[in-house]
Amino acid sequence: MKKTVVVTGGTRGIGGAVSRVLSEAGWDVIAATISQEEIDAFDGPPDIKLRILDVTSDLSVNGLFGQLTSLNGLVNCAGILQRGAEYDLDVFQRVIAVNLTGTMRCCVAAQPLLAQSSGAIVNTASMLSTFGGPLVPAYSASKGGVAQLTKALAGKWADDNIRVNAVAPGWIETEMTQGLREAPERSDAILSRTPMKRWGKAEEVGQLVKWLLSDDASFVTGSVYPVDGGYKAI
Repeated sequence: MKKTVVVTGGTRGIGGAVSRVLSEAGWDVIAATISQEEIDAFDGPPDIKLRILDVTSDLSVNGLFGQLTSLNGLVNCAGILQRGAEYDLDVFQRVIAVNLTGTMRCCVAAQPLLAQSSGAIVNTASMLSTFGGPLVPAYSASKGGVAQLTKALAGKWADDNIRVNAVAPGWIETEMTQGLREAPERSDAILSRTPMKRWGKAEEVGQLVKWLLSDDASFVTGSVYPVDGGYKAI
């Protein structure tokens, strides 16, 4: 019987890659996203189930998880970034609501089902969980919060046999980073600071998520794994 996983933000960018990698590995994938437009634009395998989900809404989140009879994994990839606008407090609060509170909301909603299956959670932190981002204070704060939330939940839910880890992507080829990749000076600065001298691929993050959800990582919890080509190491 296939194991079931919910991937929030699961139709684009890193979330879309995670959905595809897990589907190819034999998981029953539910990719949840914010709108029908996002669903219509998804180009993943046809066996991936697509659902609309607003992670800032109790009604939406409880509605999705309340329909499930079993769940083995949750991957929280839903997130937003508003470069240059996050010093506006309304924008700041919106980013925190999606990236941090939305992650917690989904974890809490999934917990009873994951306890039944001894399942696992993988959250999405960031290299900005470690480094500050002057143009994105809300994103930086939210991702720092995700890293610490991951550790807190791992400690709390270990008695339920739920493992909780996070990935912390660096500079990955996604729609979110397209502008930076297309600006030679910005891209060169990033690559010169990255030991592996290239942008990462979203599928490379997906492969780590797949391992963290698997039984091969059965003694791994409370950890935040960089996927950054060595950026954090120097």
